[in-house]
Amino acid sequence: MNIALEILVASWSVLAEMAPYLLFGFFVAGVLSVFISPEWVEHHLGGRGLGQVFKASLFGVPLPLCSCGVLPVAASLRRQGASRGATTAFMLSTPQTGVDSIAVTYGLLGPFIAVVRPLAALVTGIIGGTTVHAFSEGNAGEAEPTDAISTSCAVDGCCDEDPGHRHTFRDALHYGFVVLPKDIGKALLIGVVLSGVISALIEPDTLRAYLGGGLIPMLAAMVIGIPLYVCATASTPIAASLITAGLSPGAALVFLITGPATNSAAVTTLLKVLGRRSTAIYLATVALGALATGLVVDGMVSSGLVPLSALVDTAAGAAAGHEHEHGGGIGWWIGQVSAVVLLLVMARALWWRPASSAGEVDDMEKARMDVVVLDVKGMNCTHCVQ
Repeated sequence: MNIALEILVASWSVLAEMAPYLLFGFFVAGVLSVFISPEWVEHHLGGRGLGQVFKASLFGVPLPLCSCGVLPVAASLRRQGASRGATTAFMLSTPQTGVDSIAVTYGLLGPFIAVVRPLAALVTGIIGGTTVHAFSEGNAGEAEPTDAISTSCAVDGCCDEDPGHRHTFRDALHYGFVVLPKDIGKALLIGVVLSGVISALIEPDTLRAYLGGGLIPMLAAMVIGIPLYVCATASTPIAASLITAGLSPGAALVFLITGPATNSAAVTTLLKVLGRRSTAIYLATVALGALATGLVVDGMVSSGLVPLSALVDTAAGAAAGHEHEHGGGIGWWIGQVSAVVLLLVMARALWWRPASSAGEVDDMEKARMDVVVLDVKGMNCTHCVQ
């Protein structure tokens, strides 16, 4: 009973620490979904050349799309004429991070990791896209633009909307606080609970005695992260707890990069969209980019450029809920209220269903079109469902 209570308290502390940043990230993601349309992305990225590779990687960093949600958008880019290099760059940088995960990273891991993480996504996107551009463009055996994947899915997740529909602030709130939480809600809650389990069962610095530093823990994190499906936001509290338990910041970053950027289900789709050679370059770029980032960060820590205590204390403070405030500081209250609001948002997104979702279609929709409702269960990504 004591262990269960410790896990619950630790999980709530992590949730309260990340909730204000995550709610802000949801809001910004909703605004981006309104102002950055798929047509706008395709207009700027649907061409060829190294300039397109850089823009594709840069545009992908703030977009809140997971490694599955990015696939229809990338397939659309490819179909609209984007090069394999630009498509690869977009698919590399987009799932690694987003405005929501950057905000949570700042809250749980501090400003240094919050800067390194999107920078690593940008650099790996540019390197991977440039490599594909150099070695794969025009080669036989590579995939051509394909209709095999639905290309009508939008960044804002509204695949069935009226083409004449004008986005509103309400659309931004719907995407930010309904669609996006529905996509990542379950994984996020699992990540928070896992973080609580690690914090409650593993004493600080325990893993450092077993794993040490260097390449071995990074390779272990990479082997776990590449086939695993975990979104950029949900992986952050897990990484924070692992750093507190003694895993090096570099190894934690390897997990933060490889986990969101790849999963076994997405690889088969990559083969269809990009072809064998480009997919191999994609995976190699993720692996080598993650290891290089981890080694650089650990090198900066060991040389004293970045104090290890600052990173560990930030992660430990998140797990402990900043107990130094004694439960009375304004930051503590903001965290508690935000955690409650976040849980309500998650509950609404995950379990509330309007009447029409049960097979009922309102009169306005009936008048506008003939509707066939297909009830398909077991899909976790809203973009894939649509």
